[in-house]
This record gives sequence, C-alpha cells and structure tokens, in this order.
Amino acid sequence: MNLFNVYHLWDIELGRAEGCYLYDSKGEKYLDLYGGHAVISIGHSHPEFVRRIEQQLNRLAFFTNSVINREQEQYAAKLGELCGYADYSLFMCNSGAEANENALKLSSFRTGKKKVLAFCKAFHGRTAGAVAATDIPQYNAPFNCSDNVRFVPLNDMEAAKRELVTGEYCAVIIEGIQGVGGVQIPTDDFLQKLSALCRTENVMLILDEIQSGCGRSGKYFAHQYSGIRPDLITIAKGTGNGFPMASVLISPEFEPVKGSLGTTFGGAYLACAAGTAVVDVMVQENLIANASKTGRFIITELERIAAGNNLIKEIRGKGLMIGVEMNIPVADIRRKLLFEHKIFTGSSSTNIIRLLPPLCLTEQEAAHFVAVFDLLVKHN
Repeated sequence: MNLFNVYHLWDIELGRAEGCYLYDSKGEKYLDLYGGHAVISIGHSHPEFVRRIEQQLNRLAFFTNSVINREQEQYAAKLGELCGYADYSLFMCNSGAEANENALKLSSFRTGKKKVLAFCKAFHGRTAGAVAATDIPQYNAPFNCSDNVRFVPLNDMEAAKRELVTGEYCAVIIEGIQGVGGVQIPTDDFLQKLSALCRTENVMLILDEIQSGCGRSGKYFAHQYSGIRPDLITIAKGTGNGFPMASVLISPEFEPVKGSLGTTFGGAYLACAAGTAVVDVMVQENLIANASKTGRFIITELERIAAGNNLIKEIRGKGLMIGVEMNIPVADIRRKLLFEHKIFTGSSSTNIIRLLPPLCLTEQEAAHFVAVFDLLVKHN
C-alpha cells in the first residue's frame, strides 16, 4: 500500500529533535522556527514531558470515558489556573477541528439556531462543520458547503452587526490571531464590540485559540489582550507538545447534558499526562514570559530590517506568532533558509513567512535567524 500523496514534502527525513532543534537522518542540525504548525510549545523531547508519558504508559494507557479519570480532573484544574478560566468547564477531545465542531454544536444546542458567522481568511479545521467555517474554497468538497455559514471581513464591525441583528445566528467563531490567514490580528476594539453585540443578540462567541493559544502570543490566550471573556474557547496544538489533544473551555452558563458530546480517545490517560506536563513546564520555565520577550525582540529586529528594505511589506504578530509579509513570493527565501542555513519556517500564502517556534526559543537563537534573514533579503 502507498501513502495517499496529498502533502507537499521537503526532501528531508528527520531522525530526532531536542529543544528548538531538529536533526535529520544524516545528522544535520536545523533550527525549528515553525514548531510543526505551532504544536511544539515547551520544546522537542523535553525530559519532563517524556518522563510523564513514559510513567503513565507503564501504568495505564487507555480506557473509556465511562470511568472516573483523576488525570483529567488534575489537568483541568492546572490548566484553569494557568489560563485564567478556572470557573469554566473542560471537554477534552483529539484535534482542533474536533474542538471547533463541539463548540459549534454546543452553541446550536444552547440557542436553538443554526447559522454561524465567520471571518474572511479564517481557518478552523478540515472536518465538516469546521471546514464550512473556513474561508479557503479548495478545502471544501460540495458536501461541506453550507448556507448556514456567512463570512465578513475581519475587524469590520458594521458588516458583523448587519448579520447578527437578524437573530438567525447561534455563534460567531473567530481566531485569537488568524494563522493560516497570514497572522491577521483582530483589534481589541473590534473584539470588545463583537463580544458585547453577541451578548445582546444571544449569540455564542467562540474564540478559536488553537494556534494562538497556549502562551504563544505572550498571554495564555491572544484574546486576553482585549479583556473579553468568550462563551467558548477551543485549544489544541501546543497543549500537547506533539501529543494529539484538544479541548473546549465552556462558560459556566452552559449546562452539561449527558450524551450531548462524546469522544473515544479524547482525554485519555496519555493525553492527560502530556497536557499536565506542558502546563507544569510552562509555569516552571516561565515560557509565556519568554514568548513575549523573545517575540518582541524578533519583531523589533524585523521592523528595523523592513525600514531599510522595500521587499518587506509588513511585520505582524504577538509573542512568538509572527508573520512577515513580503512584496515578492517567499518560496525562494524559505528554501534558502532551510537548505543553505538549516532553519525551518512556515508560510501561509505566496508572500507570507510564518514563524511559530517553540516557546523556549532563546534570544540568541532568534538573533541567528534575524541575521540570516537580513542577509537573504539584502541579496535577494
């Protein structure tokens, strides 16, 4: 049997990883500034992360959610304390798309309505409901297209209001920072007004923090810069540091109904071990503060480079979620970063480089990237 060939592959085979570095099968060392789509939060192969999973694997790897699981309770308590939502409830699942599916379902259950408002350039996942709320037409099969979803421009309050006052909407879903859309940031004023309007119109506000959460923005959640408290928050990626896990944080206004949500693998013992290890390491190593500090350094340095180079259109980001929009296609620069300078980066369109490194990235490691990038754009 062959693999179903749907991925664009670099000609690199990885063998191991540690901290912010990856090593290929030939022993070549690469600086990781992409973290596998923002998944690696506390660093590759962190010894405490490995120890906790090994320890749990030797005790109990999996059983049904129909028994008491104290590891789930411990993870929920620690996560709530770290992120500032201790009064919310936690539903654990497997992926960001699944988290968004459940958040949308809860919103429809609560309001009795079915329309969803999303935003241009949004990405919320590839499963049926999540991809319907994703503004990337090529990801939608005819089966996924839905008249229940409308898109309006990000930060356009008048457009959002025109839709929501119709009384037809169960939810608004918005990313804390758009990732696949090119590191587009909703303004604090927009989020505050949107939150107030959702409250007035009995529309559930879903904050998709799958990529922008877990401390990446310099706060646990990117929306916390605006001071709002959404009805539902979805998380995944960095919460498991590479172990597949996701969750929905659910406002106390929701009453749980037995059987309304469910999952086979979500919240399993190994996932809880991974998630709890991530929370503990983030606290012990002050990784959210480090993301803020190192991110400010990178953005400041990139803005300095941009001021003297007309190839760079704009630098956007918060913490270690950074987008570099160029006036030229970025493929050649990314290729040189990877194959000539051994630095992994990401992209989100033809002209945008995305940086999503582990939150343990040091200023020295960041400075190395800045120096290489400066050199490349000067000689492009």
